[in-house]
Amino acid sequence: MQVLTKRYPKNCLLTVMDRYLAVVRNMEQVVMIPSLLRDMQLSTHGYHAQVGASDLYNYFTMLKAIRMDMEHGLLPRQEWQAKVAGGKAEGAETEAGAMEEAEEESVLGQLDLEAQFHLHFASLHHILTHLTLKAEEVTRRYQEKMGQ
Repeated sequence: MQVLTKRYPKNCLLTVMDRYLAVVRNMEQVVMIPSLLRDMQLSTHGYHAQVGASDLYNYFTMLKAIRMDMEHGLLPRQEWQAKVAGGKAEGAETEAGAMEEAEEESVLGQLDLEAQFHLHFASLHHILTHLTLKAEEVTRRYQEKMGQ
């Protein structure tokens, strides 16, 4: 596993981001044959995942995609919407999205910016911590399967 060279306070968002990026890079180095993760369910703390839950291969690809977004930045909003909608974000959907965006901005403008920041900061911190644990679990399960 890669060693973090930067030192930030423990609960600093940069620390959590660096840890996530290091754990996912380690996962990518360990998992040489990602297809072996297919049909393996994520189990945490001795409990098995629910029926119909994503397999470890889906987690592997999701974690890699998130790492790429974090390192290289997000797609512009229009490109992201087109990607999600399969290239069909046109016409009425675009107009409806613009109206929703205007309503959202008016509501957000009324809220306290500091409170918004703390809400999003805490949420991002929690999500990155959770995703880091998922990446560690994928790596551990792959190593178990390979007998390492």
